[in-house]
Amino acid sequence: MTEKGNISPTDELQLQFYRNTGNQEVLGELYNKYMHLVYGLCLKYLKNRDDAQDAVMSIYEQLSEKLLTTEVQHFKSWLYMVSKNHCLMQLRKKNPEVHTEVFMESGEEMHLNNEKMELEKDLTALEACIEELKEEQRHCVKLFFLDKKSYQQVNEETGLDMKKVKSHIQNGKRNLKMCLESKHVNR
Repeated sequence: MTEKGNISPTDELQLQFYRNTGNQEVLGELYNKYMHLVYGLCLKYLKNRDDAQDAVMSIYEQLSEKLLTTEVQHFKSWLYMVSKNHCLMQLRKKNPEVHTEVFMESGEEMHLNNEKMELEKDLTALEACIEELKEEQRHCVKLFFLDKKSYQQVNEETGLDMKKVKSHIQNGKRNLKMCLESKHVNR
């Protein structure tokens, strides 16, 4: 399933399409985007390639049923939790006395690292969008938002009329929002 211009659809659209149709090809396409992450997580917990590969397949089978009945807002985060829980259950089956506190702690670290990478990507997109603004908008936006200057201070520093300063900041903010949305930054 692809949109016009061969741009891949968002996870949410693919999830909705899968829920409406039960089309396994769409689910496979969605899962395939994150399968390497699921495998890495399973390998980390299970410490065995064969067990990790089996887990990846089992998780996919679970998804086809769970996604028909579960409302999922953020697929990637939800898939991470489902995969982690699956691995912990596998470990408990093998050894009921296994302590999972260590795994939970390292799982939180991994989640924080993923968030940090996402934030870094978003900041890079923001910088690029700022540079795409018109000269006066860019200058006013940087002074107002990045340098934390007041409208009056921006007015004094740029020599622009106060109405122009406010207009450049408001239009710059709107243009940044549209630019970030086009780069799929939704924070």
